[in-house]
Amino acid sequence: MEFRRINGLPPYVFAQIDSLKLQARRAGDDVVDLAFGNPDIPSPDVAVEKLIEAARNPRNHRYSSSRGIPKLRLAISDLYLRRFNVELDPDQEVVATIGAKEGFSHLMWVLVAPGDTALVPAPSYPIHIYAPLFAGADVRMIPLEGLGTDESDAGEAFFANLMQAWESAWPKPKVVVISFPHNPTTACVDLGTMTRLVEFAKEHEVILVHDFAYADTSFDGFTPPSILQVPGAKDVAVELYSLTKSFSMAGWRVAFLVGNKQVVQALTKLKSYLDYGTFQPIQIASIVAMNEVPDYPKAVNEIYLARRDALCDGMTRIGWHVPKPKATMFVWAGIPEPYDKMGSLEFSKLLVSKAKVAVSPGVGFGPGGDGYVRFALIENEQRIGQAIRNIKKALPELGT
Repeated sequence: MEFRRINGLPPYVFAQIDSLKLQARRAGDDVVDLAFGNPDIPSPDVAVEKLIEAARNPRNHRYSSSRGIPKLRLAISDLYLRRFNVELDPDQEVVATIGAKEGFSHLMWVLVAPGDTALVPAPSYPIHIYAPLFAGADVRMIPLEGLGTDESDAGEAFFANLMQAWESAWPKPKVVVISFPHNPTTACVDLGTMTRLVEFAKEHEVILVHDFAYADTSFDGFTPPSILQVPGAKDVAVELYSLTKSFSMAGWRVAFLVGNKQVVQALTKLKSYLDYGTFQPIQIASIVAMNEVPDYPKAVNEIYLARRDALCDGMTRIGWHVPKPKATMFVWAGIPEPYDKMGSLEFSKLLVSKAKVAVSPGVGFGPGGDGYVRFALIENEQRIGQAIRNIKKALPELGT
């Protein structure tokens, strides 16, 4: 049978690692899972309690609003004012989405169509590459290799790559997708880069879509900028903000598209035909999370920071040198010698089978990713230590 939107999709390489992991566990092996970026940190207690309370009210069992109830949109507007000093009109410049993936995917439906082109970083979170394709558009890549860990230098390199991709693209793209701090590479940029991107978008009449999933997940004094902090950004930019990582509310599926009024309202109109929004008790509990525990992301960050240091310091000790990321809940690690010729999928399979450690192969994130694997900081420091010991034992050539 023909399934037009999915027949062209490549095999989902992450599923191969997941299958090997499950096989090993069924055989009795203790696999340390650092592959899927599924936060293990509990959601805020006050949100859980409010969810229970709201779910007991039968009035909340009815259909909700696809755009998000008014107090939810007001709560994210208040968060943006506190956190970024950005004013948002909760009625015109905010729409709630059922997670950032849903929001981003449907956003592409209203921004691009067959014959259009989108510019997307590569490697990248897979939905950034495939959502424009699902909408019928062509995708052109902005290479992210070698951006480095300094946000100013990374911004310069990214902008140069963007300009080169723009010049070689035809037809000229209608949308430029960005996401900083970046998954999987962990690259960060400063507000100066965001300013240049806004100026670029105005000059070339394109829409900037910034997936800000790791808005609050940063370390070592680095504060990720919102693109909406740039004066005039709302003329050309929208941003996706999620409670998934910031408030460790992954399964709740609460995110927002904010920014340019016309784009936000276009998505709002489309969603009114597609869904009735997130279960209302979840929306109510999300309001409480944002309003009553605004510092919860800081507590989450302390946990990720300790795990980052445990992983990076541990790998350095065994001869696998990986720079410490300034943001995200991931570590992007170049495949070490003498294993670098294997490719990321085979190397990831080797880690599962020999070291009993699951990671994500970089090839699954698109062009430019095959020389890397991604570690997710979703196990505690003791389990990370176990992973380091297992890797050292399984890969004795490291550091020789």
